[in-house]
Amino acid sequence: MTTVLQFDDVHLSFGAVKAVNGVSFTVEEDELFAVIGPNGAGKTSIFNVLSGVYRPQQGKVVLEGHSLLGMRPPAIARLGMARTFQNIELFANLTVLDNLMLGRHQHLRYGTLAAMLWVGRARNEELRHRRRVEEIVDFLELEQWRKFPVGLLPYGVQKRVELGRALAMEPRLLLLDEPVAGMNLEETEDMARYILDIRDELRIPMIMVEHDMGLVMDIADRIMVIDFGTPVATGTPTEIQRNPDVIRAYLGGDAGDLGDLGDLGETSDAEGATP
Repeated sequence: MTTVLQFDDVHLSFGAVKAVNGVSFTVEEDELFAVIGPNGAGKTSIFNVLSGVYRPQQGKVVLEGHSLLGMRPPAIARLGMARTFQNIELFANLTVLDNLMLGRHQHLRYGTLAAMLWVGRARNEELRHRRRVEEIVDFLELEQWRKFPVGLLPYGVQKRVELGRALAMEPRLLLLDEPVAGMNLEETEDMARYILDIRDELRIPMIMVEHDMGLVMDIADRIMVIDFGTPVATGTPTEIQRNPDVIRAYLGGDAGDLGDLGDLGETSDAEGATP
């Protein structure tokens, strides 16, 4: 199996606070890799390192042979990394279609003047991108909302649109930041199905940060647990559920199966300033 991402011995500190402390993992082709841990464990810091928001003091981050260290977020996105956000980052006054089209920006190959005239290459490219967006609309079952302003849609549908915009980038690696945060049971089940379809049908590898332990244990191929920025364990869902170090990280002592913990709640990792 081909390794898509290498995250090797990464250290990221903010003053005396070690946000990421010697974390290493790989993501393989067609894999759904989950990162879990108590609030403030460093999960968001890992995502920010991956997407170029933070530059670690030590370590190696390689996406399909390309070192990401020192690269800015737009350059990393052009290499094929896309990200969804815990807090929805959509344009509320634009339609679903327009929000999805924004995900195609890095694939545009024409200038402003051509876009204004909408002739020749610009027109052909625009039609091609719109066909791709319509495929995503069908994939995520957004047909009935495609021309609605996003701000008028239910929360769960907005989360689906955010996922669709990331898919519109045609990512080689997809980062999912709490994809079911704030959702009810039905919405969570729908999102889980779409995530599995992305892995199995589109064959896009993913890294998922999520607090819903039931979801993680049900759909992740492998899981890494971190606590205070330090890796605790990596393994299959069954291995993680039975790991006493993982149980101690969550509950502070011996306890039953991790699968019984349920939803751990959600807050963003606290980080102070640029390292």
